[in-house]
Amino acid sequence: MADRRRISLWAFIGVGLAAAAVLVILVAPRASSSPDGLEKVSADKGIDAGAREHSFADGPFADYGTSGVDNATVGTIIAGLVGVAATFLVCAALVWVVRRRRDRTGPFARSGTRSAHTPPSSGTTIASPSG
Repeated sequence: MADRRRISLWAFIGVGLAAAAVLVILVAPRASSSPDGLEKVSADKGIDAGAREHSFADGPFADYGTSGVDNATVGTIIAGLVGVAATFLVCAALVWVVRRRRDRTGPFARSGTRSAHTPPSSGTTIASPSG
């Protein structure tokens, strides 16, 4: 039987966030500034003739940049890192809300007690195949 190493949930999240940050730093500044296929076709066919700027067009992170930062590469990296952080926080909040709701409404939940199907929050681990 293969020996399976386990990593903690926090290590898993940390490695995932670090990988996302590395991708933002290395890949985002090299993205094409040309319009994507959908934008190009809608412009070529006149579909976007009535298009207007949206309310966030002048926002701090509009057009994949950061207002107030003169270097476009640094602005793109900052906008990407803020986007990764915001996405992570929204997803973490949703998981937290769902888990709290499940704890209160689970099949074994009782008033003031943890549901029997809910694992303890400390020491939670995720299996990782050994290399």
